[in-house]
Formats: sequence, structure tokens, C-alpha cells
Amino acid sequence: MQQITVLGSTGSIGVSTLDVIRSHPDRFTVYALGANCQDKLILGQCLAFKPVYAVLNDEVAAGRLRSALLAQGSKTQVLSGEQGLIDIASANDVQVVVAAIVGAAGLDSTLAAVRAGKRVLLANKESLVMSGKLFTDAVDKYSAELLPVDSEHNAIFQCMPVGYSSLKQAGIRRILLTGSGGPFREAPLVELASKTPEQACAHPNWSMGQKISVDSATMMNKGLEFIEACWLFKAQPEDIQIVIHPQSIVHSMVEYADGSVLAQMGVPDMRTPIANCLGWPQRIASNVESLNFFTLNALEFSAPDFERFPGLKLSIEAMKQGGDFATALNAANEVGVEAFLDQRIGFAQIAELIADVLDAWQSTEPDSLDVVKDADQRARVSAQSFIARLSR
Repeated sequence: MQQITVLGSTGSIGVSTLDVIRSHPDRFTVYALGANCQDKLILGQCLAFKPVYAVLNDEVAAGRLRSALLAQGSKTQVLSGEQGLIDIASANDVQVVVAAIVGAAGLDSTLAAVRAGKRVLLANKESLVMSGKLFTDAVDKYSAELLPVDSEHNAIFQCMPVGYSSLKQAGIRRILLTGSGGPFREAPLVELASKTPEQACAHPNWSMGQKISVDSATMMNKGLEFIEACWLFKAQPEDIQIVIHPQSIVHSMVEYADGSVLAQMGVPDMRTPIANCLGWPQRIASNVESLNFFTLNALEFSAPDFERFPGLKLSIEAMKQGGDFATALNAANEVGVEAFLDQRIGFAQIAELIADVLDAWQSTEPDSLDVVKDADQRARVSAQSFIARLSR
């Protein structure tokens, strides 16, 4: 029986994780749930899974949750704030931590799980994007186990040999990282500037939160995943090729030196990669329907259009630049997406904002988490300055 902490339990990954856990009461029990402020949603999760702890980053929401659980006679203890999330990620009784808090907000608790030597199911790509080498060095130092939950990275993981030391040693020619192209893949370029948050969040294949949905529409999610893949799989930028695949059936591929290409396929449902990580190295049921090859339409593949998706090119260049360019890229994107969702900037201006921050960026080589956080804050200030200039 493995005890699990789910960080980001009220998000789409967290909800899907709990659905898989529910189907395996003989294998998993929920030790703790953590989220930001959705007390009503996490209340239902607490009553269903009876965790020892529930944590909300927002103290007011935590107070409401505490009162509601007491009224229901629940024994779940409620904590609040970042320290509470760190505590449930590093608790001695926990074997597995699902790291699914969106954005930079998930860095501290995810690193706490790594430093406690947990099996970490990583859905928070920003942790690796922001802290890269620091993060992977910590995984090695504390003997943590890192399993990728993002569907694309999990697909690559499934197509890789176990225990390889380098791509060359494994006979790998390249990694093919797929992306759907989002809702604006075929929209006329002249119309992109006028796209609304509602349109950007209407992904054709996946049901996701607002932030990652906008990232999919700009393809910044693929840019961040490109950076994450470099760190996860010990790859150089030139080892990875991004492929547009609108159907989201082939989740990614690995090409070997002999010309063989291994692809991981399945219906677009996050419960598949979650179940793969929860059960690893065994295979367990995910509640996902089988892929019906007899009803599949043609599978399409094409090269990405950097004019349509300028953030994708910025991400690749940030990884090539090294230092803390990726940290600045991620911070600028988070500020830009929030401003777009608040209708303070237009859709096309998200990439303009990121480019503006990176053009003026003075890079350093981060040697501590404090340096990473400082870079994150400097980039956010720069991004806010760009927004302020637009409003004049």
C-alpha cells in the first residue's frame, strides 16, 4: 500500500489522479491533498478519500475548509500556506508525491519532495524549466525517483530503454515531441491578435485549466515541454524535434540509430500517463477506453510554424542560451498569460512580452534556489513594465 500526496488536487491532473487512485484501493491511499484556494472542491475530495491532511495555500479558504470538515465530522487536519504544502510533500509516511501545482508556485513543494527522496510524479513542468540543473542534481543527490506525467514526456519515457546513461549510449538518433497545435493551428494569422480568452481556452482535444489551455493556444506549453525534455532525458536542443500532430493520438516518438521509430499512442486522456507512473514498473488499469483503430481518421504530422507560434522559437532559443534564460521565459509567460486572461493584453502580445523580457535579460548561472527565485522575480517586474508601457 503506497501513501500518496497530491499537490494540485483540484486541477485537471489532480482530479484525474484521484480517479485512478479510486480504482485501486488495494494499492494506494491518499495521505494528503494540496491546492491553492478551491475549498469547496477539495472538501468533496477530503470526504471521499479521507486524507490525514489537506492544505490550501490561501489561508482564508483554508479556514472555510476547516470549518466545513468539522461540521461533517471529518478527521482530516487542515494546514495552510506554502509551508503546509512543503510539509505534506516531504512527510515521512509518504512514498509518492504527484506534483501538479501549475506554474512557479509549485517549485518549492516539488523540490521538497525531491529532497525527501520521494517518487515524484512530475506534472509541474515549470519546476524543471525554472531550475533545470539544480533540480536534476537534487534528484541524484537525494536518490529521488522522477517519473514524467505530461503525456508527451511520459510517451518518450515509455519509448526509452530503462537505465540508459545517454542518448548516444542508448542508440537514440532523436526525440520527436508532438503537439496538437491548439485551437488556432489553422486560424488566419491576421486574426490571432483578436482572439479572446474563451477562444484560447477551447482546446479541441484536451480538457485543461485556463493557464495551460492558453499555453497550448500559443504553443508555449510545447516550448516549456521542449526545455523540460532536455533535462528529463539528458538531451541537447538539437536532439529534439517538435512535430505538429493535431489528432493527439501519437503522444510522442523516439527514433533510434537503426531507423526504428517507437511511438506511444492512445486516446487523449491524462489518466493513461498518470496510471503509467502510479503503477510503474507494472501496468495498472486507468479507466481509459481502448483506442479504436477502425474509427481513426488519418493521422497528420507537420513542422511547426514559428511565425504562428513565436513563443515556441523563443523557448528553444532560451534553452540554447542556458543560464537563467528559461527561468525568465517562464516568468514572463506566466505574467503574460494572466494579463491576457484578465484582458489587459491581446493574445499576440503574450509572445511580444516574452521577447521584450528576453531581449533585455542579463543572464546568470543559477547556483541556488534563491538565485532562481530572484531571476523569476526580476523577469516578472520586467514583464509588468512591458504591460504598463502598453497601457500608456
